[in-house]
Amino acid sequence: MDKVTVADVLLWGRKIGAIFWDSARSLGIFEYAADFVEVDDIEPSPFKMKKRKGQFSFAGESKETFKGLPGMLADSLPDKFGNALIDSWLIKNGRNLNDFSPVERLCYIGTRGMGAIEYFPAISELKKENDKDIVLSEMVNLASKILSEREGVHEHIGESEEETEEAMKKLLVIGSSAGGARAKCLIAYNETTGEVRSGQTKTPQGFDYYLLKLDGVDKNKDKETLSDPKGYGRLEFAYYQMANDCKINMEESRLIEENGRAHFLTKRFDRINGKKIHMQSLCGLQHYDFNMAGAYSYEQAMDTIRKLVSGGTKKALEQQFRRAAFNVVARNQDDHTKNIAFLMNKAGEWSLAPAFDLTYSYNPKGEWTNQHQMQINGKRDHFEFNDFVELGKKADLSAAKVKTILREIIEVVAEWENYFKVAKVPSQLVEGVRGTLRLDLLPDE
Repeated sequence: MDKVTVADVLLWGRKIGAIFWDSARSLGIFEYAADFVEVDDIEPSPFKMKKRKGQFSFAGESKETFKGLPGMLADSLPDKFGNALIDSWLIKNGRNLNDFSPVERLCYIGTRGMGAIEYFPAISELKKENDKDIVLSEMVNLASKILSEREGVHEHIGESEEETEEAMKKLLVIGSSAGGARAKCLIAYNETTGEVRSGQTKTPQGFDYYLLKLDGVDKNKDKETLSDPKGYGRLEFAYYQMANDCKINMEESRLIEENGRAHFLTKRFDRINGKKIHMQSLCGLQHYDFNMAGAYSYEQAMDTIRKLVSGGTKKALEQQFRRAAFNVVARNQDDHTKNIAFLMNKAGEWSLAPAFDLTYSYNPKGEWTNQHQMQINGKRDHFEFNDFVELGKKADLSAAKVKTILREIIEVVAEWENYFKVAKVPSQLVEGVRGTLRLDLLPDE
């Protein structure tokens, strides 16, 4: 396995630049391709990396979050689960994790990342992908073992070591390029037949591209929670249905059930008819560090929408207001800057991406989700109606419109037990939510 220090960066199959890893400074240095700067009008990272000749590097940004890379590229890096998969594979192949650079991790992602950015040379071991059906129970078992044994996988899940290695390779291909702490896979799903295949290959007619969050995986957690119990997918599905009824734009989602588990399945918004769409998070675009709880605000998200979204800005601002209000009312306090994203088409036009990762996330004793990750009117907790009026001003919403939207959301979320019942959310999760939702934010009539 040869060491890689330079990678070409492609967008829609065209080279737009290259990233070099300076190991002495633990820093990635990016430069746009000359013809891309001179000819093309699109701006893939218009705030921090507006096109120009010369090098870009960001030594002052958090190494924990950006790993020494520009935000546009750091968005492609795997998170906890994806890194655990890659680390296990590297150990099995005799590679020292300490000298495996972020640029090499980008090459492991290769053409398989979210959005439309690709990296070459892609790691050769992962070039050969197959279109065989994926057995979800096999993926759950292997994901549990990898997260439980960070030094590598020591148990077989198949009848032979070869079967275990083949399963691991499958999971690496479909699971290492999706962001987030929890176990998830990029798949192709056939609604008619129920078949699940790799989301990284060209698929036959009848398949669509989805992101699948695995249910019932041991050690599957974020920064401060215990392992998710079975049923976490059902909880997120109930929240998806509530958000839809709150007029929040989300991609179509459903549950896939197997062996007592319910996996949350949501259609990918960075794929349209199999074609890739350029995607950047608010974190990647503005270098708003998602690991800095409370450092950024929904007002800053609104400001980014005004500057970036080229058509339908007013609609996007109201949509972002609805999402902020829903997060507060329904206690989604893991509302950081990586959970807001934007899409760019080939004409260079930006839009607000559909909402995602809307679920219950509140731990009153936790370091992170005891308060919201993003501020509203300078607050992360103890919100009042006037805080939403002030936020509404950033979205050109009158106080009356703010009140109407907030009432709509509260009326939906107040029926949470009915949504949970339909989704068959387990009783322990039901009781964990009870009494914690913010249903009293409207002023007295």
